Amino acid sequence: MLQKPKLLTVLDVAAIASFLAATALVFFYAPLERVMGAVQKVFYFHVASGWVGMLSFLVAAIVGIIYLIRKDLKWDSVGVAAVEIGIAFTLINVVTGAIWARPIWNTWWTWDPRLTTATIMELVYLAYLMLRAGIEEPERRARFGAVYAIVGFLSVPLTFFSIRLFRTIHPVVIGSNDPGAMGAFDMTPTMTQVFLFSLLAFTIVYFDLLWHRIRLGRLAERVESLRLKVQA
Repeated sequence: MLQKPKLLTVLDVAAIASFLAATALVFFYAPLERVMGAVQKVFYFHVASGWVGMLSFLVAAIVGIIYLIRKDLKWDSVGVAAVEIGIAFTLINVVTGAIWARPIWNTWWTWDPRLTTATIMELVYLAYLMLRAGIEEPERRARFGAVYAIVGFLSVPLTFFSIRLFRTIHPVVIGSNDPGAMGAFDMTPTMTQVFLFSLLAFTIVYFDLLWHRIRLGRLAERVESLRLKVQA
């Protein structure tokens, strides 16, 4: 087993502490929204998890480019780790969005542009994992995965800008006050503080999980290398 770096232990503590602090701030410090009430508190987790998902896919695209240039499999490990974490947090984003939508839109799901593009983005990266699962040769798998991660990233800006490009009932909370969107609201200074801290906390959690997943990937590479030597 690889020895756990001390810095990773520090990051573990920071991730747990910041997540617990963010949760406490959401439920005990942030005020209730005047119209939506308690369900609005889902917003802090919903947006933060969506941010982490998109950040993950950005990281995967960047390391995909680096891999194609340097041909070093360690960058492939970072890429697959980022995609797996991104898929998990995007799923959290979609689920919390449905929880918020039920009392606000009176339905768990509607084919709104933001919901549709977010789901497509999730499916695009699930297909990335399926592609990798069908290729045994490590370098060929890494090359195909890198190209796919770069091309697949096109779904990320489409998802992010969908509520600005298309007619939608999804509120644009950041950078716009859209009174026509169902569920739109203006954040108070306290809400803004909690929102920004939630983004920070989820970002710390993301990098902590990413580091752990990369270490796990390196161990998996050693096992696969030994397996290929035995088969040879």
